[in-house]
Amino acid sequence: MAIPGRQSAAAAESRAAVGRDALLAPPPPKVSRRVLLRVASVACGVQFGWALQLSLLTPYVQELGIPHQFASLVWLCGPLSGLLVQPFVGHMSDRCASSLGRRRPFIIGGALSIAFSVLLIGYSADIGRILGDRGGGETRYGAISVYLVGFWLLDVGNNTTQGPCRALLADLTGDAEKSGFEESPGKDHRRTRVANAYFSLFMALGNILGFATGSFSHWYSIFPFNVTSACSINCANLKSAFLLDVVLLLMTTCISVSSAKEIPLSSANKVMTSVEDSTAQSDNGHEAFLWELFGSCRYLTLPVWMVLIATALTWLGWFPFTLFDTDWMGREIYKGDPDEGQMYQTGVRMGAIGLMLNSIVLGFTSVVLEKLCRKFGAGLIWGISNIIMFFCFLAMLIISSLAKNIDYPPNGLPPSGLVIAALVIFTILGAPLSVTYTIPYAMISARIEPLGLGQGLSMGILNLAIVVPQMVVSVGSGPLDQLFGGSNSPAFAVGAIAAFASGLVAIVGLPPQSITIRATTAVRRGQR
Repeated sequence: MAIPGRQSAAAAESRAAVGRDALLAPPPPKVSRRVLLRVASVACGVQFGWALQLSLLTPYVQELGIPHQFASLVWLCGPLSGLLVQPFVGHMSDRCASSLGRRRPFIIGGALSIAFSVLLIGYSADIGRILGDRGGGETRYGAISVYLVGFWLLDVGNNTTQGPCRALLADLTGDAEKSGFEESPGKDHRRTRVANAYFSLFMALGNILGFATGSFSHWYSIFPFNVTSACSINCANLKSAFLLDVVLLLMTTCISVSSAKEIPLSSANKVMTSVEDSTAQSDNGHEAFLWELFGSCRYLTLPVWMVLIATALTWLGWFPFTLFDTDWMGREIYKGDPDEGQMYQTGVRMGAIGLMLNSIVLGFTSVVLEKLCRKFGAGLIWGISNIIMFFCFLAMLIISSLAKNIDYPPNGLPPSGLVIAALVIFTILGAPLSVTYTIPYAMISARIEPLGLGQGLSMGILNLAIVVPQMVVSVGSGPLDQLFGGSNSPAFAVGAIAAFASGLVAIVGLPPQSITIRATTAVRRGQR
């Protein structure tokens, strides 16, 4: 592996030559904001499906027969695909010489993968019946197998689509960081921030639409053909929601890729790499891959390590909530069971409403976050948000205890006070979630730049701090919960402790400083 900051003379001379040619060329015309808005619209379709995945799939796998203690293992594919697929796709899209351009082939391929995967997930029960599943409360191994294939493809598609789309926005705004030149002819940082703000806006819109769709319980009456002998009303609702996702995703993908006018990568441009590995590449140009990511850790300074530690602890806190939020509402607040009656599904739909409110607060917080960080310092804001997260998880544990020890009315519905309290917690958590999606990326970018590692490589290193804790939670949370009686409280307790520890690290280990929060950060839920 090449030592960061050192490059061969031939590679440096080639980059300098390409840079001189680009500087002599006439500046490209600016892309209008309307075009940027249309290009960013694909985020709505992608995030719509991701919201359905977060709100509905943990309950669904339990309906298929996967025990609660093993449900979290299904989510291992999220961090694994983020760890392996994302660096590879970023590396390949920088060098793609397709006539469609560098980014659009991956956006199209990722969208098609998402569409195919959600159809597999939605129709897994029907396909399982064809493969020999009997139903009647038995574990449906055929449906589970089809579901797992679809789930893995869904995460691969998400990672394949979102990264190239953000890179395409940077290409269209001519950001110097993405072009690889110190002074790019089309350089405009403000327009880059605007473009990525559009991307974040569409992600928030997709979340809201997805969680609202997941909370509606009568899709089966609108699409009655989805109710089959193998697919009950709950399954038909999920299938219908995913069909809507396919329609929205294909529409937004067509709008996005038809609006962008990419110039195919020429053979001369292949010499030049983007920021993903321009300052840290070796002669063979593979600096973005996994083994180089681990090897680069030896060059990190203490401030960078503090950001990584705080990030890892933060996601160790978030992932139990991401896995079991709607399951917690259905199982512990509504005291339902995935295989018995509708009480559990009522709780799941109420949890989806809570996540919709969470997304609304997330969007509003993102608007004011930069001003808050300029005034109080990013480290302090990050620390306070994680302390808020700690108190929210603690409140969830208290609510679980109250729900367990009080008698419900004869209709079986929980007291309205408990439901309102749970929805308030879901809503408040939108603010610290916005911080999690933004500040770590800005801080790692600012602290790693002097090391000469390159921004793409820095995002890969930060990704390690995100996916490793998620793997730990995926493997350990289900058995831990089962060890203490099958509830979600033990996992939430671990999350609360991790959130408090990450808050202390952020406040003490990251001194207050004004960091401009740029909207170029990727929103990662479960990759996540």
